[in-house]
Amino acid sequence: MTRTLDARDQTHAGSGATRCPDCTDGLGQPRPVEPGSWRDRVRRKPGLATVYRIAVFFAGLLFVLLGLALTVLPGPLTIPPILVGFWVWSTEFEWARRFFAAFRRQARDTWAHAKQHPVSSAAVTIGGLAAAGVVFWAVGHYDLVDRAIAAVGG
Repeated sequence: MTRTLDARDQTHAGSGATRCPDCTDGLGQPRPVEPGSWRDRVRRKPGLATVYRIAVFFAGLLFVLLGLALTVLPGPLTIPPILVGFWVWSTEFEWARRFFAAFRRQARDTWAHAKQHPVSSAAVTIGGLAAAGVVFWAVGHYDLVDRAIAAVGG
């Protein structure tokens, strides 16, 4: 049984290439846009298209780095900026769109599971919040931050 190669397979057949051969800016294949839209008009101007793609990349990077910087703070503050960064990237880059689509699919599946099993989902959520509360209480009550700083020698 023979299989015909589509255009993508033919591009990469035998070459072992893992990246897009048509991409020259290193940012990956741009997402398809609707003809006549403002993004289509931006992409028709090569210099402006590159500047726009780089601006989108750095805007997304700013949010991702903000989310990573927030990891030093307690709570779930680190996740939303990272998701916003990937959403910004997904507006322009196909690789980010695929990642973001997979994340959204997983989030929908998780929400559906939580709705099907409300008691266990509530128990896990309440247990996690209680554990976090105990940790915050212990850190404050036993001066764990000051003890850690003293142990490090600071």
